[in-house]
Amino acid sequence: MAVYGYIRVSSVDQNEDRQLIAMGEHGVVAGNIYTDKQSGKDFERVNYKALVKKLRLGDLLYIKSIDRLGRNYEEIQSQWRELTKEKGVDIIVIDMPLLDTRLHKDLIGTFISDLVLQVLSFVAHNERDAIRQRQAEGIKAARLRGVHLGRPPKRCPHNFAETVRLWECGEIRFEEALQRTDLKKTTFYTLLRAQRVKK
Repeated sequence: MAVYGYIRVSSVDQNEDRQLIAMGEHGVVAGNIYTDKQSGKDFERVNYKALVKKLRLGDLLYIKSIDRLGRNYEEIQSQWRELTKEKGVDIIVIDMPLLDTRLHKDLIGTFISDLVLQVLSFVAHNERDAIRQRQAEGIKAARLRGVHLGRPPKRCPHNFAETVRLWECGEIRFEEALQRTDLKKTTFYTLLRAQRVKK
């Protein structure tokens, strides 16, 4: 029997230390810990897939909490079934001792585990939807306050008007106009449109 750990954080700038410490406390060696730094919306994750290929009958898998496995209600349950029923792997969810497939392998124990899994995966799924809704509401509120989202708008170069005049008169080529203003093609046209609207 081999012991593995799976860690997921939603983005590259998030810290996985808390999950790593939990794995270490449960005796999972560093070489057997698989980490993904991406959203839990689905299971299209490179290291998760590599882990699933590695798992064999009788192996043990630790995860810190059910939402680290994923946030899609149906897919969490599908993956859980694949790992426990089809591959014969035991799973321990550290933050939820009831989700330890080594315990209560009788009918009642299985029923309780399945019920807890359904509730937790439903909560994880709803939390993902709530995060999306909060983000959308935050963006909308920021826009209403006049906050500019995304990259700051490119400032118009001091020589832009003169460069445009030379280009439109045919005295310089478009490539030279871009070089003189140090702008990309799309930004040049965006600034040109904005200038013409002002007129």
